[in-house]
Amino acid sequence: LATLTREWRVELGPGYGGPIVWGERVFVTETEAKTDEVVRALDRATGRELWRAKWNGALSVPFFAKKNGDWIRATPACDGESLFVAGIRDVLVCLDIETGAERWRVDFSAKLDTPVPSFGFVCSPLVIGEHIYVLAGGGFVKLNKRTGEVIWRTLIDGGGMESAFSSPVAATIHGKPQLVVQMREKLAGVAPETGEVLWSQVVPSFRGMNILTPTVFDDGIFTRSYQNKTFCYRVEKGDSALRVSEAWTAKAQGYMSSPVIIDRYAYLHLANGRACCIDLKTGNETWRTSPFGQYWSMVANRDRILALD
Repeated sequence: LATLTREWRVELGPGYGGPIVWGERVFVTETEAKTDEVVRALDRATGRELWRAKWNGALSVPFFAKKNGDWIRATPACDGESLFVAGIRDVLVCLDIETGAERWRVDFSAKLDTPVPSFGFVCSPLVIGEHIYVLAGGGFVKLNKRTGEVIWRTLIDGGGMESAFSSPVAATIHGKPQLVVQMREKLAGVAPETGEVLWSQVVPSFRGMNILTPTVFDDGIFTRSYQNKTFCYRVEKGDSALRVSEAWTAKAQGYMSSPVIIDRYAYLHLANGRACCIDLKTGNETWRTSPFGQYWSMVANRDRILALD
């Protein structure tokens, strides 16, 4: 069996986001002293700190989320020049990856006159070309990555009151480039250029807690919502537009961990701590493990899955 050997270790403050690697740098986020959000660039070979950026970012989250901490939520994104970091108070910050200097920031609550979301800014930014896409400001937003200018906002949820927890993905379905997003109450395909909603599907949800990133498989969308079943929706080409319908449901109840897909199978960590394998063609569950961890972060490498609990 393959083994892992630790090369170095750096202590971090609490945070939900994973590290990301670009070139010879590793970027990490954390919450410090329950008042500030910190971003650090580390040398990939040694773990040596190259720079750090810091700003006020405190937020007290409600309900059961409280026991998990009032920490910065989202994993950042990088384009080789800038690092895009989602701060918990619905703020998107752009940093120079060489120096950590701030290039711009957008406070969505102030700019769009929306409340700071109760559970914070959870969505990880998606960078495509010259633009960034995020679920923030009570909807789905496109920004200019050089300036932070808002290009459009669509799928405004709940009268613009609360942003969703999921993250968008880019896909081409039936030859149509689109962004697949899971909002608080619906799943949708959005045209990147215009923000036009190409199709949408209401997904059963509990208090709008749709956390997983939807996963595209051929012309299907694999997803689940909090305290509900697992769903596969099929996008079809109609006479004049795309339409969507439910292909199958499975009893498996995922939680916070987005799945990985290898070939025709999805691997999903469940609310009961178990992991399972689901055949995406049929919805049949092929196996399930004993419990391991409350949350997982997974990555696939060929026929192996590395899971951090």
